[in-house]
Formats: sequence, structure tokens, C-alpha cells
Amino acid sequence: MDRLDELHVFIAILDAGSMASAARKLGRSPAAVTRILGTLENRAGARLFERSTRRLTPTETGLRLAEQARRLLADYDAALQPPGAGTPRGLLRLTAPTVFGRRHVAPVVTRFLALHPDIQVDLTLSDRNVDLIEEGIDAALRIGALANLSLVARRLGEVRRVTVASPAYLDRRGIPLVPADLAGHELIMSTAVRSVAEWRFRADGREHVVRYSPRLRMNDTEAMLAAARDGFGIARALSYQVEPDLRTGLLRRLLVAYEPEPAPVHLVMPSSRHMAPRLRAFVDFAVREFAALDVIR
Repeated sequence: MDRLDELHVFIAILDAGSMASAARKLGRSPAAVTRILGTLENRAGARLFERSTRRLTPTETGLRLAEQARRLLADYDAALQPPGAGTPRGLLRLTAPTVFGRRHVAPVVTRFLALHPDIQVDLTLSDRNVDLIEEGIDAALRIGALANLSLVARRLGEVRRVTVASPAYLDRRGIPLVPADLAGHELIMSTAVRSVAEWRFRADGREHVVRYSPRLRMNDTEAMLAAARDGFGIARALSYQVEPDLRTGLLRRLLVAYEPEPAPVHLVMPSSRHMAPRLRAFVDFAVREFAALDVIR
């Protein structure tokens, strides 16, 4: 058995979540895939997956091997390219927050694909903080402070959390001038990021957490902003999420002097060593594209 092929099968199992799914993807029998995994576990001297009736979960040894295997396979693919060709090829797996991904990342991806016909992209839009190594993601766009400092990050810009309401609502209920004024208003809160009914403001150079009793809670940003545009109440969102509404006047920005510090926007990757040519090409392209994006300046 080709040992590189063993690693290829192992990564397919990890990405698919089951040996049966990996077998279908690879065009092999489930028995063959099971046998290859057993051989690889014997070589590693440890279990690479914990088995359950529903899913395979990679062990700590499996996750370490996956990171090294992806690098090795990427280097192997690069080595097989004709000298001087330098043509990036293969599959890129990317993830981004739902709204930002829909509005800004997806267009960048399609422009990138137009320039690189030998590359395919699997783009997942999710507000969940995806584990890049565990789920086999090549790069992710992240908004906010980075919790995992082992990731390699390229800073793209920053966004602010802003408070907004429709002109009709403000004409009817008045304009809040300080955060304390919000206690007398109809508030629409998002539970997509946190379930606690609190908003954070900046005053006297420090962050202040203020808790309110919202009239309406929603777990979907677009639905929350639709309610604000309809004049129901005051909402908070990231600046890129409301930029079109602020530009057209459907929403107005409130309490600007009390906005918290901006949140950074990064493109993150598990490692910069042995980066596949397709990933390096995308990172370089994305950095240039996002540099021209006004909503993250």
C-alpha cells in the first residue's frame, strides 16, 4: 500500500465524518477504507478516531497527524507540478460568518476562481467558530479577537458594533443621547452571538456593560435588521451589516460617541509553513481585495 495513499484516505475519512462516506467519495469499498485506516493506526501505534454509532471523532493523535498529513500531501502535489508552471490547483475549503460571507467573501471567491480555473472552493457560511484543523478548513475569515493564538493571521481591517434605528421610529419615540436613555425604548437584541441581554459601550476610555430588557430577541441578523427598518425599535449590529441601510437612509446611527472599540477582521490559517500554492494564491488575492473594501476600514 502506498503510504501517501493511506494519508489521502485518512484525510478523506476525517473530512467526510464516516468511513462509508469516505468510501463513496473515493470510489472504494467500505471494507477497503476500514482496512487502510486499521493499517495506518497500527503504524501510528494509536487510535486515530473514536468510533460511535453516528460519527467518527478524531483523537488528539488523529488531529496532529491530520495537520502533518495535509502539509505532506500539499507538498507532494506541488512537487508534481511541472518546473516553472506554478499553476495553483486543487480544492480549497473556506469558512466565513454568514452575513459577511454572503455579501463580501462569496464575491471575492468567485473573482478568484475566474482567475484560477484549476482550483475548486468549498465555502461554508456559518457564525459558528469552526475548528480549522478538526474540520479540515484551509482558511477562515474571523471577526473579533482571536481566541486561538496558534493560528496564522493576516489582518484585513476592522468593523464596529453600531446602534441603529429607523427615522420613523426616532420621530415617534425620540433619539437616545446616552446609553441610559435606551431603558425607555423598544430594543431588538440578537442572540446569534450571545444569549445575555447586554450591550457594551465605551465611556471614559473604558468598556461598560449595560443590561436591558429587550422587547424582541432574534437569532438571525437579517430578521433583526428588518424589524429595525420597519420601525419596531433600536438594534445593534456590526457596521458592515448595516452599511447599505445607513447609506440609503433606511437606518440612522445612534450613540456614536459611546461605541466600543472596533473589532479586527482577520484571515486565519492553521499554519503558514508548507502552505499549498492554491491557499497562498487565495490569501494574497483576498488581502488585496479586502484592502479595497470600505466596510472594514
